[in-house]
Amino acid sequence: MTAVESELRSIGELARASGLTISALRFYDRSGVLTPARVDPVTGYRWYTGDQVAPARLVAGLRRVGMPLAGIAEALRHRHRPAEVHRLLDAHLRRLEDGLTDARRELSRIRRLIDPEETTVTTRLVLSRAALSEAVDAVRFAVGADPELPALSGVLLAVEPDGVHLSATDRFRMAVARVDATVDGPAVTALLPVAAVDELRAALDTDAGPTVAAEVAADRVTVSVGDRPVTAVPLPYDFPDVRRLLRARVGDAPAYRIPVDGAALRAALTAADVPVCHRAHDGVAHEVVALGLDGRGELRLVDPEAAPVADGLRVGVNREYLLDALDAGGGQLVLELDGPITPLAVRRADDAHAFSVLMPVRL
Repeated sequence: MTAVESELRSIGELARASGLTISALRFYDRSGVLTPARVDPVTGYRWYTGDQVAPARLVAGLRRVGMPLAGIAEALRHRHRPAEVHRLLDAHLRRLEDGLTDARRELSRIRRLIDPEETTVTTRLVLSRAALSEAVDAVRFAVGADPELPALSGVLLAVEPDGVHLSATDRFRMAVARVDATVDGPAVTALLPVAAVDELRAALDTDAGPTVAAEVAADRVTVSVGDRPVTAVPLPYDFPDVRRLLRARVGDAPAYRIPVDGAALRAALTAADVPVCHRAHDGVAHEVVALGLDGRGELRLVDPEAAPVADGLRVGVNREYLLDALDAGGGQLVLELDGPITPLAVRRADDAHAFSVLMPVRL
C-alpha cells in the first residue's frame, strides 16, 4: 500500500462508516454520484477520503427513503445549501404522501371488485360555499366533450386530509383547483358527471349560508347547499392521474414567470387586429395566437406566421383555450412559459393551487 493509499479509506471502510453496501458504492460511482478519490489503475480498487463519509451517509439516508437517483445527485450538489436540500426533501415527501394516498384508494377499489357487497365508507366534509364556487369555475371549462373519451367527461373530486381537489382535462388543457375543508373520513375520489357539476354550481349561487356539507363515497356524492341536496352517481371510469403529471413539474422552475393582468390580456386577445393563424385538428379549424417576450421580458402577442427570431421565445396556443383559462383564473395571473413545445401554465397570483395547463400548438 502506498503512503497516499494509507491516508484514504477503502471501499469496505466507507461502507461500514456510511451504511451503504459495497455494491451500492460501486453503483453510485458508475452513476457519477459519489466517485472515489482514487481508483487503483491495476486492480480497479476504490479509495475514498474522510471528507466523503458525510456525503455517503447523506446518500444512504436518501436511499432508505426512496429518493430517486437524480434527486440524490441534486441533494449532494446542494448539500452546503440547506434551503435547496429542504426543498428537495419536501417535494419527495409530498410524492411519498401522494403515493400512499393512491395506494389506499386503489386498494379500496380492489376490495370492492373482490367483494361488491363490502360496506361503503363515507367521508364527510364541510367547506366554504364561495371557495367551492370558485373552484368549480376554475376547472369547468376544461371538461372534455369527446364521446369516445367518457373518462374525461366529468370533474374529478379528490378528498384528501387537507381538503378537496378538483381536476378536469380534455387532453389539450387541464385545470386544477383546491378548496380547504374539514374532513372526517378516509381519502376518496369520485368522477362527477358534468351535469351534476353544473347543477351543483347553480345551487351554490343561492344565498344558502357560508358553508356547505358533503358526503363522498365511492358510489354516491351528496352536497347539501342549505336545504337543497345535489346528489350524483360517480362515473365508472378511471380518470387520468393528473397528480402524477403535475409531480413531474415539482422542483422544475419554469424558464419564465410573467405577471399579467387577466383583463388586459383578454382585451389584447380579442382585439380586431390581433395576429392569428389557423390550425386544424380532427377536421376542425382553431385560431392560434403566439405569445412572446419583448426586450424587457414583458409578455406580448407576436405574429404566429412570422419567421421566429433567433433565441426568441414564441409559444403558440389555441386562442379560445387561453381565453377560457383567463376567465377561469380571474384578475391577477402568472403565466409560466418554458418553450415552444412545453405546456403553458396559467396560475392565479393569489392561489398557487388554482391553475390551468394548456398544450402548445406547433407554429
